Parts: sequence; structure tokens; C-alpha cells
Amino acid sequence: MNASISNTGAAPKVGFVSLGCPKALTDSELILTQLSAEGYETSKTFEGADLVIVNTCGFIDDAVKESLDTIGEALAENGKVIVTGCLGAKAGEGGGNLVRQMHPSVLAVTGPHATQEVMDAVHANLPKPHDPFVDLVPNAFGVAGIKLTPRHYAYLKISEGCNHRCTFCIIPSMRGDLVSRPIGDVLKEAQALFEGGVKELLVISQDTSAYGVDVKYRTGFWNGKPVKTRLFELAQALGEMAQSHGAWVRLHYVYPYPSVDDILPLMASGLILPYLDVPFQHSHPDVLKRMKRPANGEKNMERLLRWREVCPDIVVRSTFIAGFPGETEAEFEHLLDFVREAQIDRAGCFAYSPVDGAAANDIGGMLPQEVREERRARFMAVAEAVSAAKLQKRVGATMQILVDSAPGLGKKGGVGRSYADAPEIDGVVKLLPPEKISKTLRVGEFTKARIVAAQGHDLVAQPF
Repeated sequence: MNASISNTGAAPKVGFVSLGCPKALTDSELILTQLSAEGYETSKTFEGADLVIVNTCGFIDDAVKESLDTIGEALAENGKVIVTGCLGAKAGEGGGNLVRQMHPSVLAVTGPHATQEVMDAVHANLPKPHDPFVDLVPNAFGVAGIKLTPRHYAYLKISEGCNHRCTFCIIPSMRGDLVSRPIGDVLKEAQALFEGGVKELLVISQDTSAYGVDVKYRTGFWNGKPVKTRLFELAQALGEMAQSHGAWVRLHYVYPYPSVDDILPLMASGLILPYLDVPFQHSHPDVLKRMKRPANGEKNMERLLRWREVCPDIVVRSTFIAGFPGETEAEFEHLLDFVREAQIDRAGCFAYSPVDGAAANDIGGMLPQEVREERRARFMAVAEAVSAAKLQKRVGATMQILVDSAPGLGKKGGVGRSYADAPEIDGVVKLLPPEKISKTLRVGEFTKARIVAAQGHDLVAQPF
């Protein structure tokens, strides 16, 4: 095979599959950027590839199954497979590596955030062709590299790992403790993305609020000026940068620490989007204690009320777990009351699922599967009613919409999102054909639109 590559001059081809959350997606982007920088061709299919890389997820049972099935499929169709990602760090029975136990013929296995280890495995099995400049790689954003998202929005990972030890979670065992990226590097990547045409930057990590804790908020440098490695300073710098490019900044995975209060004035002034993705998980203090969460329900409610006082337009999205071990009916009712009173704009809910290696498995009081599922359904009914009522209040309002889809320049309408909608997890705004014949809609551009109706999780709007 190596001889045929050198004889024909064809670039070696790597098939690539990325599974899991946006954090895993950014790991995939780093690997793809390096592959392309070194002259490898990449594709989303197994067919015709010289080897395949599968970036896996290992958080819950369904994700583990999907990852193992995908590895099996890649082995069956291609035969040469490198595995990376969270599942790669997961132990199997007897303490061995789970992936190797299930699929012993894989070429190599690494954990998450392991670009160099993956590249070492690629080099060992498929020699490096050449080394052009990253700036010349198609679909790349200079120092920001290749992105797997549509060109007008991108994820910006600011740290890796987490210092919490929530009993339902095994992420620290796979991704380690918090490691914050140098603030200068983060801002350099953001600038490359904005200059490359990105109109929405989605800030992600395992714990965005804790950015800089591990380095004691060390002072870094950006454009020759000192800037602290801390969320407030980062949000301010990103907001100013976004403003000069007519773009949005959206914060994800923000724990409700007191320090987050300082971010609200930045939202109220329009520097960053008045949107917070806050993983509350529950409201009852006893359940939160069993979960080992870093906050309690009463303080969360107080904080939410204060946020809305400072920034009335704020939209809060959150995730919750129903049927956690030992959860009583009264504790669950407390959660339903919290969602109603807190007026959570967008809420997702998981029925508790035991994860191998999670401390919650030893708590006791595991509820039957049907009770967990029934509580999840009851939660979603309440959460959706709250969300639908809040969406209904937007009818008649004028909103700025970022266009995600506009076939034929939007002559027959399109699809976009308002500041209240993160891509792929919240609703969308269905855009009607523009009133003016001369009006066009273009993907990655903003349009003003009047909200005319609410449909389920979505809004319908008339561009003008």
C-alpha cells in the first residue's frame, strides 16, 4: 500500500467518525486539522480509506453502545481502525481496556483530547505524506484549524477536564481535572474564527465558570496587553471582538457560582448574548447532596431571580436528571415546582441511567426503570408547558435572526435562530418568504424578523 501511494502520488486517505458532545467535536477538529496539515486526505466514509479513526463517547450506556457498534462497523468495512475519545479511556472487566476487550483487532486506543497520540498511531500505520501550511488547508480558519460545524458558527473550547466529583458522572476519570487553555491562545483562535466569517462563537468546556481556577487566574497577554485567565475577562474580550465583527458569543456549561453574577452586566449591555446554559441537574438539597453538586437549589433560585433583575431578557437553558437513586416523590415534586417557579426557558431531562464506574451506583435506592421513565415524562410535560408559554410571549416581537438555511436565497423562506436558540439543542425560527421581493436571506447572515406564531419548541417569523 505504501508503495502504491508513493508511485501514484495519491494522498493517503483517513476515514473519520466523530460521536458525542461538542467537546468531543472540538477534539475531532484538532485531529482533522493536523491530518490535513500533514497532507492526509480525510472523509466521512469507511470506503476507500487506508484506515479509519473513530472518536467515541463513553458517558452513558446508549453512547457506549453506539461507539462500540461504530467501531465494529468500521472494522467490518475497513479493517484498520484507531479509536480515540472518552470510551477509549474506559476500563472493562478486570480493569483492562474496554475497547480492546470488545474489539481486540483495533490498531490503537487513546483517551480524549489526545491529538498527538492519535497522530503517532496514524504515522505508525500510514506514513506521513508531506507537511503544507495549515493556512492552505481547505475549510480551515488559519490558527483555528478545521471546523466540523457550518462555516458561520463554531465551538471554542476554553478548558479540558473538571474538578467536580458528581456521583453520576465519570468525565473526570476520562478527561482528568480542569486544565485551562492560556487566555492568549483562546483569544487568538477566536480572532481567527471571527476573521474567517464566524458569526456565532459557542464557548464550551466541562465547567466554563471555573476557567482559570487551576492556574490561579494567572495573567496572560493578548495584543500586548495583560489579561487575567478568568471567565469575566475572557467574556469581555470575546464580546468586544465579536462586536467589531457583528457576531454573537454564547456561553455553555456555566455552573451557577457567585462569580457568574459579574457576567450579567455584559449580557445586559449586549456585549455577549443574554443566554446561559446552566446544568442544574436537580433542585432538592438532599438530592443535590447525593449528587455531590457544587450548589444547592435555594441558592440557585435566588441567583436566577437576581440574574433576571439585572438582565430581563436572559434565556436560561438547563439539564436535569429524574429518578436519581433514592429520589422520593416529594423530592421529585420539589423539582417540578422549581422548574415552574424558575421559569426555565429550555429544559432537557434524562431518566437516571447507571454508568459503569459512577459513585451513584453505590448510593442505594435505585428506582425501577419504569418509575424513572415516568418521572422523566412528567418533568418534560411541565418543562414544555413553561417553555411554550414563554415562546408565546414572543409573538409580535421583532428579533434578530441568524440564518442557518435559505434555499434559493430564501425566496420561499428559510430557517434560523434567535439569541434564545443554541444550534441543535434548542428550537429554531422558521422564516416565511420575505415581504419585499427584493429581500434575500443568506446563510450566515442576520436578518430582522417579526415573530408571528409559536409552534411547539419553535417560532415562526416574517423577515423584513
